[in-house]
Amino acid sequence: MKFRYTILYVENVARTLSFYETAFGFTTGFLHESGDYGELVTGETKLVFSSRALMTQLGKAPARAEPKSPVFEIALETDDVAGALSRAREAGASVVQELREEDWGQTTAYVSDPDGYLVEICSPVGGTASPD
Repeated sequence: MKFRYTILYVENVARTLSFYETAFGFTTGFLHESGDYGELVTGETKLVFSSRALMTQLGKAPARAEPKSPVFEIALETDDVAGALSRAREAGASVVQELREEDWGQTTAYVSDPDGYLVEICSPVGGTASPD
């Protein structure tokens, strides 16, 4: 078994894909013609988006993300946290935490995307990249 993808429920899949492309440099791998489902190319595990409308049609009641009371976060690792934070801010991300040097040897910053999902922008812990 392998961890294949995570799906976030959003208002507008195409808009969200465009935001992640502009803010973080990902590429859209797939957008269904209905506009209700899309995938980003992020490596072996995909970040996927489904419209809240589709989930409602499927009998679900998706809640909205709340960056001040998150139940999870997406962590994006980079060697240039300051540059990534600037790019995300310019793309319309809301800054939740400015750049900070953590005691455990990591640089972090937090933003929320247009749907309210919390995104950590971070350096490798202790300056050593995680094995892929």
